[in-house]
Amino acid sequence: MIDTGKTVALGLLTVCVNLVLMAVKISVGLVGNSYALVADGIESAADIFTSLITWVGFQLSLRPPDENHPYGHGRIESLAGLFAGAALLVAAGIIAWHSVLEIRTPHHAPEWFTLPVLLVVVAVKWILSRKIDALGRDIDSRALEGDAWHHLSDAITSAAAGIGISIALIGGPGWEAADDYAALLACTIIVINGSLIAKRALHDILDGNLPENLIEEIRAIAREVPGVVDIEKCRPRKSGVGLFVELHVLVHGETTVREGHDIGHQVKDHLLARKPRILDAVIHLEPYEG
Repeated sequence: MIDTGKTVALGLLTVCVNLVLMAVKISVGLVGNSYALVADGIESAADIFTSLITWVGFQLSLRPPDENHPYGHGRIESLAGLFAGAALLVAAGIIAWHSVLEIRTPHHAPEWFTLPVLLVVVAVKWILSRKIDALGRDIDSRALEGDAWHHLSDAITSAAAGIGISIALIGGPGWEAADDYAALLACTIIVINGSLIAKRALHDILDGNLPENLIEEIRAIAREVPGVVDIEKCRPRKSGVGLFVELHVLVHGETTVREGHDIGHQVKDHLLARKPRILDAVIHLEPYEG
């Protein structure tokens, strides 16, 4: 079961961290003559909005089925994941645009004290991304996976800016735009992962196939029920962090309707008990003539 209290606390922590980092990066960037750091701070402001949408969407997806939504609200989670992936692509575009502008505009090299600030930003963002990613992987959430990559992309661009600033400080005149070139390079990584997250979220929205090992696990659980000869078809589909399963169960041809009805209920109850992630299961009985 999902600990909603833990997810809410982590979501609030995410927003608070972004607020603090936004203020620090913008103020230090302005004083330290690093537009890359200022742009990074502006991106943190956008991250606050993105994180709010992602976490609110995730919480809404956990709402139980109602009269108008008999299959629950799980698709909101996939839509939030699609939004997170698209937001990563937009963020990469904005960073690239600002980097190109800075490369074309002569400016002074950043001050040395911007480096330790960037190191702290990288460490904080990396830790936060790992915590969110661990939770996202544990419950198979595209939305949280996307939010984790937002924080990791922030760490990557900050690390790239740090490398660029180091080069600019060591290289001296003529190397002032090194941090902008580094940020531009980091955009490639962000674009690739934003595309992958959006692709996986869209795959879930379109009821794409799930991993074969998950399908085989569901088959194996169903086979444990007495009276089940084998499983002909297994069609699970992902809805948010939950699963809806359609099973075609083979039973002996001489099984009565009442016996088959009982076996079907036992299979469903067994699946829901053994794998709480399964929200509902539809069982079809097929005669086994072997």
